[in-house]
Amino acid sequence: MAETPEHQAGTFCWVELGSTDQAAARSFYSGLFGWEVEEVQMSEDSTYTMFHNGGRYTAALYQVDPQQPNTAPDCWGVYVAVDSVDEATERARGLGGLVLAEPFDVFEAGRMSVLQDPAGAVFSMWQPGEHHGVGLKSEHGALCWNELLTLDTSVAKSFYGGLFGWTANDQEMPPPTGTYTSFLLGDFPTGGMMQIQADWGEVPPHWATYFSVDDCDGTVAKAVELGASPIGPTMDIPGVGRFAWLSDPQGATFAVITLAER
Repeated sequence: MAETPEHQAGTFCWVELGSTDQAAARSFYSGLFGWEVEEVQMSEDSTYTMFHNGGRYTAALYQVDPQQPNTAPDCWGVYVAVDSVDEATERARGLGGLVLAEPFDVFEAGRMSVLQDPAGAVFSMWQPGEHHGVGLKSEHGALCWNELLTLDTSVAKSFYGGLFGWTANDQEMPPPTGTYTSFLLGDFPTGGMMQIQADWGEVPPHWATYFSVDDCDGTVAKAVELGASPIGPTMDIPGVGRFAWLSDPQGATFAVITLAER
Protein backbone atom coordinates (compact mmCIF):
# COMPACT_ATOMS: atom_id res chain seq x y z
CA MET A 1 0.00 0.00 0.00
CA ALA A 2 1.23 3.51 -0.84
CA GLU A 3 2.05 6.07 1.82
CA THR A 4 -0.83 8.20 3.14
CA PRO A 5 0.31 10.97 5.49
CA GLU A 6 -2.20 12.85 7.62
CA HIS A 7 -3.93 16.02 6.44
CA GLN A 8 -5.15 18.80 8.72
CA ALA A 9 -8.91 19.06 9.09
CA GLY A 10 -10.21 21.72 6.71
CA THR A 11 -7.65 21.00 3.97
CA PHE A 12 -8.07 19.17 0.68
CA CYS A 13 -6.87 15.62 1.07
CA TRP A 14 -7.96 13.62 -1.97
CA VAL A 15 -9.13 13.88 -5.59
CA GLU A 16 -10.80 11.23 -7.70
CA LEU A 17 -12.08 11.09 -11.25
CA GLY A 18 -15.45 9.65 -12.15
CA SER A 19 -15.08 8.53 -15.77
CA THR A 20 -17.35 6.94 -18.34
CA ASP A 21 -14.29 5.06 -19.66
CA GLN A 22 -12.13 3.92 -16.78
CA ALA A 23 -9.63 2.06 -18.96
CA ALA A 24 -9.09 5.01 -21.30
CA ALA A 25 -8.75 7.48 -18.41
CA ARG A 26 -6.28 5.18 -16.65
CA SER A 27 -4.15 5.07 -19.77
CA PHE A 28 -4.32 8.84 -20.30
CA TYR A 29 -3.37 9.98 -16.79
CA SER A 30 -0.72 7.34 -16.20
CA GLY A 31 0.82 8.32 -19.54
CA LEU A 32 0.58 12.04 -18.83
CA PHE A 33 1.94 12.13 -15.28
CA GLY A 34 3.85 8.83 -15.09
CA TRP A 35 1.53 7.59 -12.35
CA GLU A 36 1.78 3.98 -11.21
CA VAL A 37 -1.50 2.04 -11.12
CA GLU A 38 -3.01 -0.08 -8.34
CA GLU A 39 -6.41 -1.72 -8.86
CA VAL A 40 -8.57 -2.28 -5.76
CA GLN A 41 -11.38 -4.79 -6.25
CA MET A 42 -14.66 -3.21 -5.15
CA SER A 43 -17.08 -5.84 -6.42
CA GLU A 44 -17.09 -8.83 -8.74
CA ASP A 45 -17.07 -6.61 -11.82
CA SER A 46 -15.66 -3.24 -10.67
CA THR A 47 -12.36 -1.84 -9.45
CA TYR A 48 -11.20 1.42 -7.93
CA THR A 49 -8.01 2.65 -9.60
CA MET A 50 -5.49 4.13 -7.18
CA PHE A 51 -2.69 6.18 -8.73
CA HIS A 52 0.63 6.72 -7.00
CA ASN A 53 4.09 8.04 -7.69
CA GLY A 54 7.09 6.49 -5.99
CA GLY A 55 4.92 4.77 -3.40
CA ARG A 56 2.84 7.84 -2.51
CA TYR A 57 -0.79 8.26 -3.56
CA THR A 58 -1.69 11.02 -6.03
CA ALA A 59 -5.33 10.44 -7.09
CA ALA A 60 -7.95 7.82 -7.92
CA LEU A 61 -10.36 6.83 -10.67
CA TYR A 62 -13.62 4.91 -10.89
CA GLN A 63 -16.14 3.95 -13.58
CA VAL A 64 -19.47 5.74 -13.81
CA ASP A 65 -22.48 4.49 -15.76
CA PRO A 66 -23.71 7.20 -18.15
CA GLN A 67 -27.04 5.36 -18.46
CA GLN A 68 -27.87 5.84 -14.80
CA PRO A 69 -30.24 8.75 -14.04
CA ASN A 70 -28.65 11.93 -12.64
CA THR A 71 -25.15 10.77 -13.60
CA ALA A 72 -22.75 13.72 -13.78
CA PRO A 73 -20.45 14.07 -16.80
CA ASP A 74 -16.84 12.97 -16.46
CA CYS A 75 -15.40 15.17 -13.71
CA TRP A 76 -12.83 15.37 -10.94
CA GLY A 77 -14.20 15.27 -7.39
CA VAL A 78 -12.54 16.76 -4.31
CA TYR A 79 -12.40 15.71 -0.66
CA VAL A 80 -11.83 17.88 2.41
CA ALA A 81 -10.47 16.27 5.59
CA VAL A 82 -12.58 16.55 8.73
CA ASP A 83 -12.30 15.22 12.28
CA SER A 84 -15.89 13.95 12.35
CA VAL A 85 -17.80 13.53 9.10
CA ASP A 86 -21.09 13.08 10.94
CA GLU A 87 -20.74 16.37 12.81
CA ALA A 88 -19.48 18.22 9.73
CA THR A 89 -22.36 16.89 7.62
CA GLU A 90 -24.92 18.19 10.11
CA ARG A 91 -23.11 21.53 10.21
CA ALA A 92 -23.21 21.72 6.39
CA ARG A 93 -26.93 20.93 6.40
CA GLY A 94 -27.54 23.72 8.89
CA LEU A 95 -25.62 26.15 6.68
CA GLY A 96 -27.84 25.41 3.69
CA GLY A 97 -25.85 22.62 2.06
CA LEU A 98 -27.62 19.72 0.37
CA VAL A 99 -26.55 16.26 1.58
CA LEU A 100 -26.29 14.04 -1.49
CA ALA A 101 -24.92 11.04 0.40
CA GLU A 102 -25.25 10.66 4.16
CA PRO A 103 -22.10 9.63 6.06
CA PHE A 104 -21.02 6.05 5.32
CA ASP A 105 -17.97 3.88 5.91
CA VAL A 106 -15.62 2.96 3.07
CA PHE A 107 -14.38 -0.39 4.39
CA GLU A 108 -11.50 0.36 6.79
CA ALA A 109 -10.24 3.30 4.71
CA GLY A 110 -12.40 5.97 6.30
CA ARG A 111 -15.83 7.56 6.49
CA MET A 112 -17.27 10.06 4.03
CA SER A 113 -20.26 12.07 2.88
CA VAL A 114 -21.09 13.90 -0.35
CA LEU A 115 -22.57 17.39 -0.34
CA GLN A 116 -23.60 20.25 -2.59
CA ASP A 117 -22.97 23.79 -1.43
CA PRO A 118 -25.83 26.35 -1.59
CA ALA A 119 -24.51 27.67 -4.92
CA GLY A 120 -24.41 24.23 -6.57
CA ALA A 121 -20.82 22.90 -6.29
CA VAL A 122 -20.40 19.28 -5.18
CA PHE A 123 -17.65 18.13 -2.81
CA SER A 124 -16.97 15.31 -0.36
CA MET A 125 -15.75 15.22 3.22
CA TRP A 126 -13.38 12.55 4.52
CA GLN A 127 -12.75 11.28 8.04
CA PRO A 128 -9.67 9.10 7.67
CA GLY A 129 -9.30 5.57 8.89
CA GLU A 130 -6.45 3.64 7.30
CA HIS A 131 -6.35 6.00 4.30
CA HIS A 132 -5.55 9.67 4.89
CA GLY A 133 -5.33 10.86 1.28
CA VAL A 134 -2.69 12.01 -1.15
CA GLY A 135 0.92 11.39 -0.21
CA LEU A 136 2.30 14.12 -2.46
CA LYS A 137 1.44 17.78 -2.96
CA SER A 138 2.95 20.44 -5.22
CA GLU A 139 5.41 18.05 -6.88
CA HIS A 140 5.34 16.91 -10.50
CA GLY A 141 2.10 15.04 -11.16
CA ALA A 142 0.71 15.81 -7.70
CA LEU A 143 -2.26 17.78 -6.44
CA CYS A 144 -1.32 21.37 -5.67
CA TRP A 145 -4.52 23.47 -5.58
CA ASN A 146 -8.31 23.32 -5.60
CA GLU A 147 -10.42 26.22 -6.81
CA LEU A 148 -14.13 26.88 -6.55
CA LEU A 149 -15.81 28.25 -9.67
CA THR A 150 -19.16 29.60 -8.52
CA LEU A 151 -22.04 31.87 -9.45
CA ASP A 152 -22.29 33.34 -5.96
CA THR A 153 -19.04 34.12 -4.15
CA SER A 154 -20.82 35.77 -1.22
CA VAL A 155 -22.87 32.66 -0.44
CA ALA A 156 -19.78 30.46 -0.85
CA LYS A 157 -17.72 32.58 1.58
CA SER A 158 -20.41 32.29 4.24
CA PHE A 159 -20.97 28.56 3.73
CA TYR A 160 -17.35 27.40 3.69
CA GLY A 161 -16.37 29.82 6.43
CA GLY A 162 -19.03 28.35 8.68
CA LEU A 163 -18.27 24.76 7.69
CA PHE A 164 -14.46 24.66 7.78
CA GLY A 165 -13.49 27.90 9.52
CA TRP A 166 -11.99 29.32 6.33
CA THR A 167 -11.49 33.07 6.03
CA ALA A 168 -11.67 34.79 2.64
CA ASN A 169 -8.90 36.99 1.28
CA ASP A 170 -9.90 38.90 -1.89
CA GLN A 171 -7.25 40.08 -4.34
CA GLU A 172 -7.62 42.07 -7.55
CA MET A 173 -5.86 40.18 -10.34
CA PRO A 174 -5.08 41.25 -13.92
CA PRO A 175 -7.82 40.65 -16.52
CA PRO A 176 -9.45 38.32 -17.30
CA THR A 177 -9.33 36.98 -13.71
CA GLY A 178 -10.59 40.05 -11.84
CA THR A 179 -11.28 39.40 -8.15
CA TYR A 180 -9.67 36.21 -6.86
CA THR A 181 -10.46 34.84 -3.41
CA SER A 182 -8.02 32.74 -1.42
CA PHE A 183 -9.53 30.67 1.37
CA LEU A 184 -7.27 30.62 4.42
CA LEU A 185 -7.22 28.12 7.27
CA GLY A 186 -5.45 30.21 9.87
CA ASP A 187 -2.58 31.68 7.81
CA PHE A 188 -2.46 28.72 5.41
CA PRO A 189 -4.00 29.08 1.91
CA THR A 190 -6.17 26.00 1.48
CA GLY A 191 -8.09 26.79 -1.73
CA GLY A 192 -9.26 29.48 -4.10
CA MET A 193 -12.44 30.87 -5.62
CA MET A 194 -13.51 32.73 -8.76
CA GLN A 195 -16.83 34.04 -10.01
CA ILE A 196 -18.05 32.29 -13.17
CA GLN A 197 -18.20 34.87 -15.96
CA ALA A 198 -20.91 35.00 -18.63
CA ASP A 199 -18.39 34.79 -21.48
CA TRP A 200 -17.10 31.42 -20.19
CA GLY A 201 -20.13 29.65 -21.65
CA GLU A 202 -22.00 26.85 -19.85
CA VAL A 203 -19.69 26.31 -16.87
CA PRO A 204 -21.46 24.72 -13.90
CA PRO A 205 -20.42 25.54 -10.32
CA HIS A 206 -17.69 23.09 -9.31
CA TRP A 207 -14.42 22.57 -7.48
CA ALA A 208 -11.54 22.46 -9.97
CA THR A 209 -8.31 20.51 -9.52
CA TYR A 210 -4.78 21.69 -10.35
CA PHE A 211 -1.81 19.34 -10.75
CA SER A 212 1.75 20.60 -10.41
CA VAL A 213 4.09 19.86 -13.35
CA ASP A 214 7.73 20.61 -14.05
CA ASP A 215 7.06 21.99 -17.56
CA CYS A 216 3.60 23.38 -18.26
CA ASP A 217 4.05 23.79 -22.01
CA GLY A 218 5.62 20.37 -22.38
CA THR A 219 2.82 18.77 -20.36
CA VAL A 220 0.16 20.47 -22.48
CA ALA A 221 1.84 19.21 -25.66
CA LYS A 222 2.01 15.68 -24.24
CA ALA A 223 -1.63 15.83 -23.14
CA VAL A 224 -2.71 16.84 -26.64
CA GLU A 225 -0.72 13.93 -28.09
CA LEU A 226 -2.61 11.64 -25.71
CA GLY A 227 -5.99 12.98 -26.87
CA ALA A 228 -6.68 15.93 -24.57
CA SER A 229 -7.91 19.34 -25.71
CA PRO A 230 -6.62 22.69 -24.41
CA ILE A 231 -9.19 25.09 -22.95
CA GLY A 232 -7.93 28.57 -23.77
CA PRO A 233 -4.29 29.66 -23.91
CA THR A 234 -1.47 28.80 -21.54
CA MET A 235 -0.99 31.79 -19.24
CA ASP A 236 1.41 33.24 -16.70
CA ILE A 237 0.38 34.60 -13.30
CA PRO A 238 3.23 36.72 -11.91
CA GLY A 239 4.54 35.26 -8.68
CA VAL A 240 2.29 32.17 -8.97
CA GLY A 241 3.29 30.23 -12.07
CA ARG A 242 2.41 29.23 -15.63
CA PHE A 243 -0.79 27.25 -16.07
CA ALA A 244 -3.20 25.78 -18.59
CA TRP A 245 -6.67 24.26 -18.55
CA LEU A 246 -7.22 20.93 -20.28
CA SER A 247 -10.10 18.63 -21.12
CA ASP A 248 -9.16 14.95 -21.04
CA PRO A 249 -10.28 12.61 -23.88
CA GLN A 250 -13.57 11.86 -22.08
CA GLY A 251 -14.26 15.54 -21.28
CA ALA A 252 -13.18 15.91 -17.64
CA THR A 253 -11.48 19.27 -17.06
CA PHE A 254 -8.40 19.94 -14.94
CA ALA A 255 -5.50 22.35 -14.82
CA VAL A 256 -1.73 21.92 -14.84
CA ILE A 257 0.65 24.52 -13.43
CA THR A 258 4.37 25.03 -13.17
CA LEU A 259 4.66 26.85 -9.87
CA ALA A 260 6.90 29.90 -9.64
CA GLU A 261 9.99 29.50 -7.49
CA ARG A 262 9.47 31.09 -4.08
